[in-house]
Amino acid sequence: MTKYCIIDDEPIAHRIIEGYCQNLSYLQKVGNCYNGFEAMELLNQTPVDLIFLDINMPKLSGFELLKSIPDPPAVIVTSAHQEFALEGYELNVSDYLLKPFSFTRFLKAMNKAISVKMPTAPSLSATTDNTHFFIKGDKKVHQVAVDDILFIEAYGNYTKIYLVEETIISHEKISSLEQVLPIAKFLRVHKSFIVATKKIKIIEGNRISILEHFIPIGQTYKNNLMKRINKL
Repeated sequence: MTKYCIIDDEPIAHRIIEGYCQNLSYLQKVGNCYNGFEAMELLNQTPVDLIFLDINMPKLSGFELLKSIPDPPAVIVTSAHQEFALEGYELNVSDYLLKPFSFTRFLKAMNKAISVKMPTAPSLSATTDNTHFFIKGDKKVHQVAVDDILFIEAYGNYTKIYLVEETIISHEKISSLEQVLPIAKFLRVHKSFIVATKKIKIIEGNRISILEHFIPIGQTYKNNLMKRINKL
């Protein structure tokens, strides 16, 4: 788990960030701080991997707080003031979110924090509603929509995720992907292939046609496939 805290003097900012974070299953909140001194106390007592940091706060600004931390964790600045962005990047923050920010922009900031400052974050993580998951590939963190997946192929030491418009290559095992995919929508049809059942165009002999692709059916998997097809 990646432990995070929110440091902001506005309660509504806490609620927005918490709501966004609830969609990422690898995040765990460890505290809410409403000024810099509360934050200093929390950081001295609790291990934190990521800080969401406001700048304009009473008594101690966000940047003054950040400068006082000897070995700061990853920091995503959340501020209504664009003019402080340059100073933020000089302090090596992961990203600078200008309020109000969308969930899409929030995800982009999280991808930066994970890839640059938090290498121990999980390489595979599903959202709480199981409609998307995050996976590392090509030195990036991709958000994959489950409904965009055509099929998945184990490819040597890699896994290839075939989507409607692109293919992602990852070091994640096919068995790990099988665990995060909705059982009702996907089926293992071969030791090296998982298919999205609704994307199947034709089943002929021992192979499946999905768009221009042909996927082999393993003998030990054929019965499960036919049972699933009969239920569709």
